Amino acid sequence: MGPAACQLPYLPATKKCLDCRRHTSADIQSQPGIVIGEAATSLRICSLGSGSSGNATFVAAERTRLLIDAGFSFTEITKRLESIGEHPERLDAVLVSHEHSDHVKGLPQIAKRLQCPIYITELTEQTLDWGKIEPRLETFQAGQTIDIGEIAIDSFTIPHDAVDPVAFRVRYGGLQAGVVTDLGYMTESVKHKIRGCDLLVLESNHDLDMLKVGPYPWFVKQRVMSRVGHLSNHAVSQFLATEFDLSCRWLVLAHLSESNNHPEVARLFADTALRNKGADGTSLVIAEQHRASEVFEL
Repeated sequence: MGPAACQLPYLPATKKCLDCRRHTSADIQSQPGIVIGEAATSLRICSLGSGSSGNATFVAAERTRLLIDAGFSFTEITKRLESIGEHPERLDAVLVSHEHSDHVKGLPQIAKRLQCPIYITELTEQTLDWGKIEPRLETFQAGQTIDIGEIAIDSFTIPHDAVDPVAFRVRYGGLQAGVVTDLGYMTESVKHKIRGCDLLVLESNHDLDMLKVGPYPWFVKQRVMSRVGHLSNHAVSQFLATEFDLSCRWLVLAHLSESNNHPEVARLFADTALRNKGADGTSLVIAEQHRASEVFEL
């Protein structure tokens, strides 16, 4: 089999390919532009989909592949991974932010079919019904750093109406990416944790005016707007205009409500704030609900 079947990461001479474990250094050396012995450092991030109907984020380094949340069916996760040239069987682990169904829908089937470890807080795990499935669980506490392969993942508490919600900062080879959704407001600790990220996936859930006149019952509207609800476009723009780190290369707005927001409304709020902040080096992207984003390579 030729090298085109895998990603062909750089590696020292005499080693097997770190991706497919089959290609030799001679195979890899024959590829144009590849030099044996040179180290490659890249972190790839892709939103497989984000919104009230499901959330999942793919993270990959040279030898490690992770999924943050599994809010789609196993079939849909497979479809979206394959759309970016990946496969669920290659996942090394899944990390869970909280127990709401748009973040855990696919977990039981992942646990059944893949048997890869699922990293979850103990309180969150206690809310899930696994049926007869016996998942490979790795529990952690909010605030703990988790090492999976060559990737370090910092977990941190976020304000949301779940039993023990967390967000994540991923670190690899000097690169950092934050995945922060489902929070009612930007706490000082959250701001600290995402400082220095090269890429930030950040919730921009609703437009306040659209929410107020939208179809939700009033008690749901109150929940969404509360300090344990979701970030509004306005709250995100305030953060971007005042405390956003200008070293961030990509800002991915995520978890947009299909009922109470619109991608161009969220984009306008964020783009105006970024311009006022002078963030000319930051690319703004809107994560979609029904398809995967581009693959961001840091």
